[in-house]
Amino acid sequence: MLIKEILRVKGSRLLSIGPTGRAVDAVKTMASENLGSLVVMEGTRLLGMLTFHEILQALHKGNGSLGDAVVGDIMVKNPVTATPDMEVNILRRTMLETGARYLPVLEDNKLIGVISFRDVAKAVLEEQDFENRMLKGYIKNWPA
Repeated sequence: MLIKEILRVKGSRLLSIGPTGRAVDAVKTMASENLGSLVVMEGTRLLGMLTFHEILQALHKGNGSLGDAVVGDIMVKNPVTATPDMEVNILRRTMLETGARYLPVLEDNKLIGVISFRDVAKAVLEEQDFENRMLKGYIKNWPA
C-alpha cells in the first residue's frame, strides 16, 4: 500500500500556522479542530511541524504556561517527510526510527498532506481485514 492511497481515503485537508504565530493560538486551533499537529508554513514553503508533543514540552519549560511563546521557537524544524509513492511499511519504519507521529507528505516540494501514525495503523488494519475476508472466502469455496 502506498501513502497516496491513504491520503486519498483520508482527504487532504490541511491546517497550517506561520512561524511567528503564537503557540497559544496554535493550541486553540488544534483543540477546536481535533488535530494532533499543525504544519508550519511560510508562504508555500514547509518550515516545520508543531505537534502536541512540542506543546507539552513548551508548557513544561514555561511551568505550565505558554506565555508569549511563538511557534517558530518550539516547532520541529526541517521535519522528516514522506512522499506519496512511499510504501506504508517504509513509512512505519521511518516513524518508529525517528519517533515522528506526524509526517508531512511532499510531492515535488509541495505539501499535499500530513499522515499520522493513527492513519497508518488504521490503513494497515483495514488492509489486513480485507485480506482475511478474501482468504476465508477462498478457503470456504475450496473444492473438496
